[in-house]
Amino acid sequence: MNINALATDFQELNKLIKSSVEEDLVINNCMGQRYLGCGLSAGKLKIYGVPGNALGAYLDGAAITVHGNAQDSIGDTMNEGTIYIHGSCGDTPGYAMRGGKIFIKGNAGYRAGIHMKSYQDKSPVLIIGGDAGSFLGEYQAGGRIVVLGLNSNSKCPVGYFCGTGMHGGKIYLRCKELPSSLPDQVNASLASKEDLQEIEADIELFCREFGLAKGGILDHPFYVLTPNTKNPYRQMYVHC
Repeated sequence: MNINALATDFQELNKLIKSSVEEDLVINNCMGQRYLGCGLSAGKLKIYGVPGNALGAYLDGAAITVHGNAQDSIGDTMNEGTIYIHGSCGDTPGYAMRGGKIFIKGNAGYRAGIHMKSYQDKSPVLIIGGDAGSFLGEYQAGGRIVVLGLNSNSKCPVGYFCGTGMHGGKIYLRCKELPSSLPDQVNASLASKEDLQEIEADIELFCREFGLAKGGILDHPFYVLTPNTKNPYRQMYVHC
């Protein structure tokens, strides 16, 4: 089913999506409509244009592909499924996601992966192909965040305060230099062969979707960030 989103407001467009019985939907001429694909549990949604905020929020199993850029909060609190962005996105992709995978070919804004967490047998994955803004992985409690820095002009593909408040999960940075402002709650080390094996299958999915060579990505130094158990996040609180 093909839907022309031109001059269609977000409420009407979401009604069309949710009322469709077809497994494959294509939205053309998307122009900032919000909440597209929220809570979808099955099927495939392809979007041409620029969807608005909260694309795929609470996603529960469907696959969403955007052929263009996306705005803020994609995959907010998603449980399961996959989101592919064939461009860049705004702030807070993967906010509080607790399952599923988000693959962004280009750059991401501030606070990517904030409050990401594992939930029961679910462990979310967020891969950013370009650069990420400040506060990447803020308060991360589980899952894996990967920043590849492809076509980046920076020595390190993330902004300031990476991993602030981190108390679970891992952050992988494909770079030769660490960020200059890592907080005390974070340990950083060169990724081992075993570390890279944890993300290899997801890197392969990323490369397959965006037409990239996996070998050219993995044959490069990675750093892995993990919580520092000697200086845990709970020490930031005041005890009375």
